[in-house]
Amino acid sequence: MDQILSLAATNLLSPIILSFALGLAAALARSDLSVPEAAAKALSIYLLFAIGFKGGVSVSAHGIDAKLGLTLVAGIVLSAVLPLIAFALLNVMTSLSRLDAAAVAAHYGSISIVTFVAATSVLESSGIASEGYMVAVAAAMEAPAILSALWLISRGGGNGQRMDSDLWREILLNGSIVLLVGSFFIGWATGEKGLEEISSFIVAPFKGVLCLFLLDMGLVAGRGLRERSDVLQPGVLAFGILMPVVGSLCGLGAGLLLGLSSGGVALMMVLSASASYIAVPAAMRVALPEANPSIYLTLSLGVTFPFNLTLGIPLYVALATAMTGA
Repeated sequence: MDQILSLAATNLLSPIILSFALGLAAALARSDLSVPEAAAKALSIYLLFAIGFKGGVSVSAHGIDAKLGLTLVAGIVLSAVLPLIAFALLNVMTSLSRLDAAAVAAHYGSISIVTFVAATSVLESSGIASEGYMVAVAAAMEAPAILSALWLISRGGGNGQRMDSDLWREILLNGSIVLLVGSFFIGWATGEKGLEEISSFIVAPFKGVLCLFLLDMGLVAGRGLRERSDVLQPGVLAFGILMPVVGSLCGLGAGLLLGLSSGGVALMMVLSASASYIAVPAAMRVALPEANPSIYLTLSLGVTFPFNLTLGIPLYVALATAMTGA
């Protein structure tokens, strides 16, 4: 418990978390502070490229082995199964329609890359090593959750024509996935030499850019909470906090079975606990246009994201280090 409280205190007082808190507070106070949309997009492009590139370099140094392959498979299975758990919890805890519950569930099987980045920063500041190929696992966990959500709808008599070319294009060619995977392969191909050439661009400025991006995320989350508070019924709100804990425990079990390092187990927990607010909402607009976006966006970005960022990550890191004996 002392370790969890210490990590939480350190995390809450980090520039990354305080930047998010500033944006959240400014939005709730109705300040006119804003980040231009073009600038916010540029920040996200930078972060995705840097994350993918550094992950590819790590895999180049590590090499491809059975553990990497098994970890990728585990990530895909978790992404496909977690929406089923989320859907069952939503049916018990809320009165959402099957359509809205399936759309929400898809977000909780996919991942939040910003939560993943924040967790890697916490691990680095704590001196805890992790497997560099976890960024590849993050990319692999984007799409299966969407397919699980569509399967849930089809079981309820939903439209069977949803898996068309537009949806597959949205799933496989979503900009964030393309950039993350593409930069990963660039880093893999160029290795340490490539990283050395552009380290002044993707290493030194990284945390500063992350602070600005999280300032914008705080503004977006605050506006969502202010404008869509009507969707946060007690059961829905409780789900937004309970589901990441349930997901993290599934990730903990998978990480321990795979024999990952304490940092790798923590990142597997973070990936399993996070909720998408970029790739999946875009896919849901194509696949389930009748679903209410105010529900799944407010839950993933306004409830689960702040929970993971402030309290969840320290809890997951502490559990991972305790269970691995680190």
